[in-house]
Amino acid sequence: MAAVAAGVFRRTALERSDQRIAWQRTDQAFFAAGACHILAWVCRDAHPDRLIRLAGLRFVGDRQVCHVYATWAGWAFDHSGWNPEPDLLAANRDVENRPLESIALTDDLADFCAAHRHRMPSEYWRDPIPRALDYVHRHPPPRGA
Repeated sequence: MAAVAAGVFRRTALERSDQRIAWQRTDQAFFAAGACHILAWVCRDAHPDRLIRLAGLRFVGDRQVCHVYATWAGWAFDHSGWNPEPDLLAANRDVENRPLESIALTDDLADFCAAHRHRMPSEYWRDPIPRALDYVHRHPPPRGA
């Protein structure tokens, strides 16, 4: 699957206000907008044999991270599966039509959520961890990387 910008799947006002409705979106939409950080942390934890790191996208000059993804050996994993990291960055820049920067994320999930106003797994309509783990397993890391 080719890299698709997270902004393509932005939540509606209703999806932002109703966790049940947000939960009912497709997996790709759910993990593109609203649970990208959960997917990234689950990806890293699901592959302890790889040195997977976490990264966040933000608009240049902003402190707030707007999209989170996992990185490994030049590849990026998010709602689009595994893609070369430059392709993921380009797809997001093209849709946002604003300069974006990628930053390394080193906090644990709780600290990240607190600092960037993201939900912890317990704050979703249902536990997103099993759904994220299923999604990660549908997208194995690239071979030979």
